Amino acid sequence: MKTNPGVSRRRFLSDTVKASLGTTLAVNFPTIVPASVLGKNAPSNRINVASIGCGRISTTHDMTSIARYGGARIIAVCDLDRNRADAGPAAVKANYKRAEKENGGQTGDWDIKVYYDYREMLLNKDIDAVHISLPDHQHAIVGVHAVNAGKDVYLQKPASLTIEEGRILANAVKKSGRILQMGSQQRSIDPWPQFKKACELVRNGRIGQIKTIEVGLPGDPGGGDPKHMPVPTSLNYDAWLGATPDVYYTEDRVHSLDPSTKGINSRPGWLRCEQFGAGMITGWGAHHIDIAHWGMGTEHSGPVEIWGRAAFPTDDPNYKGLWDVHGIFRTEAMYANGVHMIVSNELPNGVKFIGTDGWIWVTRGDYRVTDSDPVADKSGTKPIDASNPKILQSVIGPNEIHLYESSEQHANWLDCIKSRKEPAAPIEVGHRSCSACLLHQIAMKLKRKIYWNPEKEMFANNDKEAIAMLSRPRRKKYDFMA
Repeated sequence: MKTNPGVSRRRFLSDTVKASLGTTLAVNFPTIVPASVLGKNAPSNRINVASIGCGRISTTHDMTSIARYGGARIIAVCDLDRNRADAGPAAVKANYKRAEKENGGQTGDWDIKVYYDYREMLLNKDIDAVHISLPDHQHAIVGVHAVNAGKDVYLQKPASLTIEEGRILANAVKKSGRILQMGSQQRSIDPWPQFKKACELVRNGRIGQIKTIEVGLPGDPGGGDPKHMPVPTSLNYDAWLGATPDVYYTEDRVHSLDPSTKGINSRPGWLRCEQFGAGMITGWGAHHIDIAHWGMGTEHSGPVEIWGRAAFPTDDPNYKGLWDVHGIFRTEAMYANGVHMIVSNELPNGVKFIGTDGWIWVTRGDYRVTDSDPVADKSGTKPIDASNPKILQSVIGPNEIHLYESSEQHANWLDCIKSRKEPAAPIEVGHRSCSACLLHQIAMKLKRKIYWNPEKEMFANNDKEAIAMLSRPRRKKYDFMA
């Protein structure tokens, strides 16, 4: 089911529940309500938000979603690319105009300050919260700086570049007392009520004891033009590299600067460079493995054994491309509860829980967050399915397990900023999902089985090769303490 982030939340939920689930679903709407309810003259009810990053996800997803709620307003934008930063206020206002037309939202007719350095932005005491929509290698470090500056944070997934950085971020959030919501929006009812429903059915034993979980993810191609190029005058490239090593500039390593060709809405090249992330194993794995953890109740744990195989473009000695993240792959893991997880690009995009009494399948269907997102391989894929239709008709009783209910991820974040309650996807949960993904990537790289202690967050048997991959060297001037 396709939808637009600006569509009325109430209308969308009603349509989705009828079309996808065929059952009645009670929704607790957040206290952060549309601006048409609050009105323009309720500044004391507003949370001042700043946008760190003005690229694809920020302008077409995070800004758009935040604009739907009258309890918040975006008052500042920041980007290391001056062209994107300067265009940020127009993107903010366009999203507010769209929200006003579709949902009675605010007009966005206030001054929006532009920054080119997020550290300067974080000094602004008028800013209550920030959403961080940056490349993966910046997530944990900017997140730590933000919570240490007293800002509540909405952080795009995955949580971190390495397991070590994820732990540093999780500890910083706990120490600061700030609210951090991960962008794991499959946990929220809008736009995908089927994930919570599937996980509740699994947690309440509707398919018996879980034996196997199959996770299908997209793959990434090789390619990318490796030619050396001059750094654009609009881009602070050294800061964009951040804590990662210095390396020459080329457009396919960063993002397109030509809107007439690929533009701001294309998938940027850094997604396919190991210097900045792990590829689809974290890009989509952070979503689907998170759902697998939610369904089997291992959100604060992780696998104990991981193994598998993957093809990397650089395995070919004649490869001349730039992108080097994994391509086709199949990795597997065992959890302490005896569940066997299989993760592969050769499986349908989604999560399949297989138990002693049947199976439940759940996916997004053909919905895209952004225009360049991959969708299900087959048209007409059901967003939720089961070995027996009666499983999906089962009602969760009042004394059974009821999972966290969030109407929409950004609204839940804003609501929790006011209430100071834990959000739908707190950092500890996001860190564990990301850690599991990175363990799969480590197994791919080492090409052998690895053994993990999720309580100690350490490899067993003094596995020095694996332990070395828990972290990466960081340039000090962009590190956590910089």
